[in-house]
Amino acid sequence: MLASEMIVNHHENAYNLLLADAEKILRLIKVQMDNLTMPQCPLYEEVLDTQMFGLSREIDFAVRLGLIENEAGKAILDKLERELSALHDASIKK
Repeated sequence: MLASEMIVNHHENAYNLLLADAEKILRLIKVQMDNLTMPQCPLYEEVLDTQMFGLSREIDFAVRLGLIENEAGKAILDKLERELSALHDASIKK
């Protein structure tokens, strides 16, 4: 494997791992909302804040290593925030 192919592979792997972590957060929050707490609950907000902070630190680390572009990291966070907002809105309408 060429060095350039390895670099591309590392970039793709980093991006895919970050996407997977974002998906895990979405699933965690969905389960929490479906079974445990309401969005107004401090526990819900604490879990959400902690998870989002952790993901943002992962993304920052990957950006600093040059594994993903800053814009790609922001896009992951923006997409997750939109999905969480839609999930929150849907739970309130129940």
